[in-house]
Parts: sequence; C-alpha cells; structure tokens
Amino acid sequence: MRLLISAVVGAAVGLVCTDDAAAETVSFGTDWKAEAEHGGYYQAIATGIYRQHGLEVTLRQGGPQVNHAQLLAAGRLDFNLAPNSFGPLNFTVENIPMVAVAALFQKDPSVLIAHPGQGNDSLAALKGKPIMIGSDTRITSWTFLKSKLGYTDDQIRPYTFSVAPFLVDPSAVQQGYLSSEPFTIESQGVKPVVLLLADAGYSSYGSLIQTSDKLVQEKPDLVQRFVDASVEGWYGYLYGDPRPANELIKRDNPEMTDALLAYGIAKIKQYGIVDSGDAKTNGIGAMTEARWRDFFETMANAGVYSKNLDFHKAYTLRFVNKKVGMQP
Repeated sequence: MRLLISAVVGAAVGLVCTDDAAAETVSFGTDWKAEAEHGGYYQAIATGIYRQHGLEVTLRQGGPQVNHAQLLAAGRLDFNLAPNSFGPLNFTVENIPMVAVAALFQKDPSVLIAHPGQGNDSLAALKGKPIMIGSDTRITSWTFLKSKLGYTDDQIRPYTFSVAPFLVDPSAVQQGYLSSEPFTIESQGVKPVVLLLADAGYSSYGSLIQTSDKLVQEKPDLVQRFVDASVEGWYGYLYGDPRPANELIKRDNPEMTDALLAYGIAKIKQYGIVDSGDAKTNGIGAMTEARWRDFFETMANAGVYSKNLDFHKAYTLRFVNKKVGMQP
C-alpha cells in the first residue's frame, strides 16, 4: 500500500511553512483548465505541501488559447506540464534546452469512444471506420494508431470538441479524454464503450513536468523539491481527502462540479493513470530509459522523428524513482 508521508489529513497548520521569506517563488503552467487531472498539484497548494518544501507556487491554468510550452521556452514559466511524451521530444528536435523531470501519469488518458452494441468494442475493430479526431491528435496518438493498428488518414472526420454529433449517430466514434467526454455522454443516457490507448501499447507518458536545462543545472535542489512536493500532492489527492484541491479547482474553473471531479478521480484510479507500472515500485512520477526508448522508436519508425535523434536529451531521471511519498 502506498501512503502519503505528509498532507493526507489536509491543510494542517503545522505542515505549512510560516517563514514567508524562506519560500522561493515558482511559476507553474498546466496543460488545460483546472480539472481532476491536475488534482495532485492543487492538493500540494491547498494543503501546504509546496510551502513545506520551501516553495510558493503560482499555478497558471492552460486552455485553448494558451501555449505554456512557448512561455516555458521564453523563460516566463519555471515549470509546465506536457500532456504527452511528444512535447519533450519536440523541444529536442528544435534544440530548445528543456527537459522532462517527472511523469506524473504512467498512462496517457487519451481514449476513443464508441456506442455500445455496434461491434466497436476494441481498437482493432475500429480499423477502417470513420473516427472524429482533432488536429492535435492527428500528429500525436493518431500516429500510434496508424503504425500499430493500421489506421489510415481517410478514416479521419472533423472533431468539433462537442459530443452532440456522437450522441445522434449510433455508429459514431470520437476521440476523448478518459475523465471528460465519457462523463458528458453518460449524463445524456448513453453508456459508451471507452478504449484507452495506453492499454493497447501506446507508451506515451502523461502530465510530464518540464523545466529548463538551466534551472536543472543552476537550481537542482529547487527542481527536486518541486517534483517531490508534486508527487506527495498526488498521493494525497488519490488516497487522502481530495476536497482541499477540489475547492481550488472549482474556484479556478467554475465549470467543474463535484460529480465530475469525483468521476475523474475514480477513473484515474480505476485505469491506473497515475499509480501503476513503474510507479508501483519507484513511486509516482517514475520514468525509465526503456519506456522512453520504446516510445521514441515507435514514433521514429512511424516517421515522426529522425532515427538519429538523441532522445535522451528530452528527459532526465535525476529527480524521480526515489520512492518519495511511499511507505514500505
């Protein structure tokens, strides 16, 4: 069993650093609007975990018009979240000195969603069938589906980020995020078939913390404290009382409801998004060279990256695999 060493009990006053002058200011950009997938970071803020590690964290929400990767590269953020392993590798391709320092999601939450009773109960069954996907997906997980399962671009149909077309067409298939679109579809009376790409071998990490090579070299202690506190926040959010984080999430994103947040937490646990695989032995945030190599070689064979690219520059294992937040 994994237990959070600190902050399980919530915002206990004794856990919060009271010396304001000692706290270093850190800016952190997420990859979307506040949601359950950011729960661990909000938990670390709400329960004082970051402060306990000597950090005053300013969290900036992402969104459709926000590019935190660019802000990180421009030095306007200290850390940001990459939604998948493509982000750090793309920095490497462009010779931009950024690096992934932790992978808080062992599984990318990307899914394909279909109606029940249509014979679309597996990813293999969807080969050759129309699928609604967005432009970003075409250059990320779609490349995996093409290379591993034989999908073709002529299957692609436009995705408007609305489930309305899906709901009116029993044969429809669309992209989604594990804890988002399925919830909306279920609220309309349809129990969808949800197919997690990670369970079919899609080895991308998710929710990767990125920072600059400069910060890693000049302030490794700060990077370690930010990673450790984020990891502890995730243990607290999943296995403790998530209400402190949820209150902050709802404040930042009023579209979030208690029901949707509870659904998100349940799905993150059910599918092992955060705490599975290497995280079970090395702690949340774990990464390995073998996992990075598998993903890179798959994408290089698909023509996304040059096979000569030094993918090791995209990440460092220096700050993870330390079993932070775990108890034997």
